[in-house]
Amino acid sequence: MTKVDMEKAALCEFLEYQRVSIRAILADLDLASLRTPVLPSGWSPLGLVEHLGHAERHWFQEVFRGSVEPLPWPDENTPLRTTRSPAQVFGFYRDQCDISDAIIAGAPLSATPAGRHPDETLASQTTDLRRIVLHVIEETARHAGHLDAVRELIDGRTGLGPR
Repeated sequence: MTKVDMEKAALCEFLEYQRVSIRAILADLDLASLRTPVLPSGWSPLGLVEHLGHAERHWFQEVFRGSVEPLPWPDENTPLRTTRSPAQVFGFYRDQCDISDAIIAGAPLSATPAGRHPDETLASQTTDLRRIVLHVIEETARHAGHLDAVRELIDGRTGLGPR
């Protein structure tokens, strides 16, 4: 295995670890808990998972590939909240992660994106696939931390996931 292959494998391992953490932190929560905003900003745990699906879709399809698959539902533009069922949201997240993984597998880390993020700061930080993967790892990890704290506020459980 080359050094570049080892780097890609390590990045994919870290990304998958964060994705698994998201699912593990929310495992066995009931519908009310998944839908209830816990923090004053008003986002729900289920809404945050849907947001992460949109982030995967945005960064790997829209920005890197330059074309995006249609959403499986109309875009209601309700950030971090959703009316969809847990099965729909977790399925959407899983599907977007699978598409992202295929895109990552099919391109070198040095490949430049075909699209561009509209925010200039983020666009300048995500100039190749490597930096996009790093950005998605960071975003997923940040939201896993949010969900860790929210889960503790919901039912007192801590240390969930593959830590």
